Amino acid sequence: MKQIIVLGRGGQGAVTSSQVLAIAAFLDGKHSQAFPNFGVERTGAPVRSYARIDDKKITLREQVYKANYAIVLDATLISGLTENITDLIIINSNKKPEEFKIETKAKIKCVDISKVALEKIGKPFVNIASLGAFSALTKEVSIEALENAIKQQMGSKGPILEKNLAAIKQVYEDSQKNN
Repeated sequence: MKQIIVLGRGGQGAVTSSQVLAIAAFLDGKHSQAFPNFGVERTGAPVRSYARIDDKKITLREQVYKANYAIVLDATLISGLTENITDLIIINSNKKPEEFKIETKAKIKCVDISKVALEKIGKPFVNIASLGAFSALTKEVSIEALENAIKQQMGSKGPILEKNLAAIKQVYEDSQKNN
């Protein structure tokens, strides 16, 4: 079973990211779960959301304490990532991984998702776009399944849908190039 933590701030869409990720995994024929973990529920407060992906039925129903992957939507929250991440930490940042003083065995990849979101969406909405990096760097879900999951969550038409699809494709391509 693969466990994923999405770490962001209230209003950034961490919960939506984990839900879209779980839907995409399901569309790829896998079993999946997504669930939030709220502290103080207010805009800007740290928010964690979790997803699980497996080839077999998932019966575990507890918080994620040890994850394979972490997606960090706001790099200022990296010090709050205390869980044991084993494989990969994706950080929304234009910095180099070594600039983050993190003690981890996981590989760290920085992707400037904010830049792409501003270019493609016109606002710093990084939650959906971050999943493009996850797909490209982990191969746990396909980009096609992510696109279909986004359409399912956002509706099948409209400018915000098209902008998010463009952003996720760009982040996916950028992540593949820099991998």
